[in-house]
Amino acid sequence: MAEHPWLTIIGLGEDGPSGLTSASLAALADAEIVMGPPRHLSLLPALTADIVEWPTPFADGIARLLALRGRRVAVLASGDPFWFGAGSVLVQHLEADEWRALPGVSCFALAASRLGWPLETTECLGFHAAPFSRLRPYLSGGMRLIVTLRDGAAPGALAENLSEAGFGESRLHVLEALGGPREKITAATAAHYREARPVSHPVCVAIEVAEGADSLPKASGLPDRWFDHDGQITKRPVRALTLSALAPQVGEHLWDIGGGSGSVAIEWLLVQRAMQATCVELVPERAARITANAARLGVDRLNVITGAAPEALDGLPPPDAVFVGGGLSPGLLRRLTELARGTRLVANAVTLETETLLAEAHSRLGGSLTKIELARAAPLGTKRGWKASYPIVQWSVTL
Repeated sequence: MAEHPWLTIIGLGEDGPSGLTSASLAALADAEIVMGPPRHLSLLPALTADIVEWPTPFADGIARLLALRGRRVAVLASGDPFWFGAGSVLVQHLEADEWRALPGVSCFALAASRLGWPLETTECLGFHAAPFSRLRPYLSGGMRLIVTLRDGAAPGALAENLSEAGFGESRLHVLEALGGPREKITAATAAHYREARPVSHPVCVAIEVAEGADSLPKASGLPDRWFDHDGQITKRPVRALTLSALAPQVGEHLWDIGGGSGSVAIEWLLVQRAMQATCVELVPERAARITANAARLGVDRLNVITGAAPEALDGLPPPDAVFVGGGLSPGLLRRLTELARGTRLVANAVTLETETLLAEAHSRLGGSLTKIELARAAPLGTKRGWKASYPIVQWSVTL
């Protein structure tokens, strides 16, 4: 990397230049052009560089910045530009030798230092543009979260969302303009939070999640009640076995074909925030239900495709794993077995016809063929007996 590339991304705090390193101050003094939001620019002293305000929306400024290639440019960002900041967006449009970053102290570090929280055990999340429903997987008694928010009205909306989800007793610490002269910290439970005055931007909120509320279990196989469905759902015990066979790993992409309620794809996404999934469902009403289930459980990034497989698979990003919960046909099976080497494939069968397909595929391609037979206790006259479910045949293979 060149010693001084044309673009320098500088992390600026609310204390303005007094909090900058000598390297950041030197980069500002050397710049021909300084770009940044009006709030950041207002914190700087007089400069010899030309001043350019970054436009709103943010994306509109990228082309303007790229047109300045070859000149010495400094772009101002908040705190650490690569922790829910602008830096990661900018460098997608640049070569590795075109930029350098001089980060400041992140708002997460400042919040933790004010509250005495260890960052290594605190979840840090960005909610500038994300829906609050994405908090749902993290709402468990005793959890500590620090979340950045888009504006001064957002803490009230956050408190309302937590109360509606059953976490109204969670304690909120609203942290305004950390590190500058306008810094202020107020605390209240979500249920009793009231905005008695305008909240200063930038703002983040630290959350101490209350005990005793309805939290999402971390084990595979969520109770079926978490999913709205019309009967087409991979039931909890079978879902747990299916996810175990799919063996999700961080950052992988799942195809869930014949989604039903979307339960398998949703639990795949709940494993970790880098997970990706595409759910293919033929029936439009079910596809809409899958989308709603995913949003409610905090994984609205689920890509839902309405259509019939294998045709609906055309153009999709390649999967690392595939689950077929229904609608397996010879054509679909043939298409899936032509996927890239190393792809994991799991298919469940209830009907004899589909079981025959899986038995033939197992004899030809190997893998594991398992018969799952479950029974639940149910009333039998004045006593109880076992009521058996339909047996399920599961084929699991790595291509």
